[in-house]
Amino acid sequence: MSALRALVAFVVVLTAVVLQVTLFPHFAWQGIVPNLALLVVVGAALVRGPQFACTLGFVAGLAVDLAPPADHIAGRWALSFVIVGYLAGRIRQESPDQGKPSPTSVVLAVAASSFVATSVYALGGLLLNDPRMNLSDVITTILIAVIWDVLLTPFVLPPVMLLFARLQPSRVAY
Repeated sequence: MSALRALVAFVVVLTAVVLQVTLFPHFAWQGIVPNLALLVVVGAALVRGPQFACTLGFVAGLAVDLAPPADHIAGRWALSFVIVGYLAGRIRQESPDQGKPSPTSVVLAVAASSFVATSVYALGGLLLNDPRMNLSDVITTILIAVIWDVLLTPFVLPPVMLLFARLQPSRVAY
């Protein structure tokens, strides 16, 4: 990956994290905000594949982990986003045409990715004895997170996927 591609990917992640922690808390639903960084990782995975998405997922997850209010053990979101990057990237690899994914498949990928990421994060909190996590709130949290992410998919994923498609180097067939 060239330095310019890496810089653009970093700026997209940074913009998503800044919006996620500054603007979207004003629209929180039961204290849960949309996970824009997750949407960036899923968009990258659907366009670029699992290797790029895992790397971007680690950077995005670490940024979310360290962004204020960092009130949890760092690394939980990073782990979640790496797993999601891999799984969503595998969806791309397993698609028969590996071309542009259909809108339905994108929404389903976001819903599944949101479910997996939020579940891994919440279950990690339960395992690490996070005092703010209890089993009764986990299901509600996961459901609201999935709804938020699916609602924002039509607004976030198309420009993110277009940007990452343009960042992909042209393939030369020999």
